[in-house]
Amino acid sequence: MRITVLTGAGISAESGIRTFRASDGLWEEHRIEDVATPEGFHRDPALVHRFYNQRRADAARAQPNAAHRALARLARHHDLTLITQNVDDLHERGGSAEVIHMHGSLLGALCSGCGHRWPAALVMRPPDPCPACGQPLARPDIVWFGEIPYHMERIWQAVESAELFAAIGTSGQVYPAAGLAQHARRNGAETIELNLAASAAARDFSQHRIGPATQVVPQWVQGLCP
Repeated sequence: MRITVLTGAGISAESGIRTFRASDGLWEEHRIEDVATPEGFHRDPALVHRFYNQRRADAARAQPNAAHRALARLARHHDLTLITQNVDDLHERGGSAEVIHMHGSLLGALCSGCGHRWPAALVMRPPDPCPACGQPLARPDIVWFGEIPYHMERIWQAVESAELFAAIGTSGQVYPAAGLAQHARRNGAETIELNLAASAAARDFSQHRIGPATQVVPQWVQGLCP
């Protein structure tokens, strides 16, 4: 079976990585505009680097959970395309060999001048030079608000060809990710949402499994694997 899975912050929350969607508009006591936009980086690159250095350290300490491992098992039995909005590497450390990071990765650095990419140091600083052009323009290789997610052509193809589309731990509020379920359903896929609560895009799913990812995802995978 061709299965496309989209994961969001909810799948990593039980590993200790906090989600950023809060009613007060803050992420780890910072305004989203200050730490997750190109404009915020331009205003205060030192603040942004400190913020992502902490996120990088938090992700390095976190361990993959049962939901991450269950998806690795699913890939061994089905034609699985795994897409994540998360910037941690818990899917990979949980056993998934191939993961599409549509919002980038904490493990990557990007030159905002020439566009060169390289592995990020655990601690990044504003003076860090780009290995390609030598300019001190290094930023985290993260897709910020107002920027275009990565690998969209590949993602749309995977959604259009899926027989089953699943969204796990997503808010259904961030586009274009929030529109993938509707697109999959329009192309004939069965759609299922696995979440702590119904998302903003709940109407786009034909099935819902409500509960912690470490419980509902392994149970769902068990039903799909021999």
